[in-house]
Amino acid sequence: MKKLLIIAVVLLCGRVWLRAQGDLNEQQKVFFRNERSFGLLLNSDGLGVSYREGKRINYLNKSILEFDFGTLKHPKEYKMYNPWTTGTGSFVYGKLNSVFFLRGGIGHQHEIFKKEDLGGVAIRYFFSAGPVIALTKPIYYRVIYVVDNQLTLKDEKFDITVLQPTDIYSRASFVKGLNEIKVYPGLYAKGGVNFEYSKEDKVIHAIELGAQINAFPKKIPIMASSDNKAIYFSLFVSYRFGVIVDPLHPEDTKLANLFRKKKAE
Repeated sequence: MKKLLIIAVVLLCGRVWLRAQGDLNEQQKVFFRNERSFGLLLNSDGLGVSYREGKRINYLNKSILEFDFGTLKHPKEYKMYNPWTTGTGSFVYGKLNSVFFLRGGIGHQHEIFKKEDLGGVAIRYFFSAGPVIALTKPIYYRVIYVVDNQLTLKDEKFDITVLQPTDIYSRASFVKGLNEIKVYPGLYAKGGVNFEYSKEDKVIHAIELGAQINAFPKKIPIMASSDNKAIYFSLFVSYRFGVIVDPLHPEDTKLANLFRKKKAE
């Protein structure tokens, strides 16, 4: 995961220096207001998706409303296979629960450097905070038993006092344990830098880099160990795609119109 973040940062730095030709109409820039975008998140402790709305306050500032959904992982999660059998699926030995987070918050975005032309890069910083809930779903394993000299598989939760890696055939179906989901409420905060590089007036293409924290009042039981955490700090990189919502011409943000403009050029 850390290597992927490093690669993403290197690619971003290269893209920031690239410029294409094209002028932005200054009057259009003044009337650029609200944003709607989706994001793909790569966190150092999981993956996620995001939806964000930005409402213009003035020329350089927007208030933002966002919703994120993703996964939380323990740093000691390692996939493995049963070494004594063939055709088995992978599993994480010692993992008790799959953990997902759902969060929604409000924040602020400020533009530091404006985009001078359609091939330029606008740089903004942003921050947001709000409530978060973690959802834990128990993991079931397919455990190997010998009954009447025949191998039998049974779905069971992990028990560190009983199960060894050689006792596990694979993970059971994901739907196993859905009726045992538990909820852990908490708070989150995040902040970072946004590099918007779209060559289209009304389309958003952006890369974001930043840091975030998810904090809960008690530890989230991910692994069968004593080092589970209540506070998760991570770095993230994300790609965002969206549209500029112009109150004077709201019909321009329809996908059909966006693509029609590209064909007409």
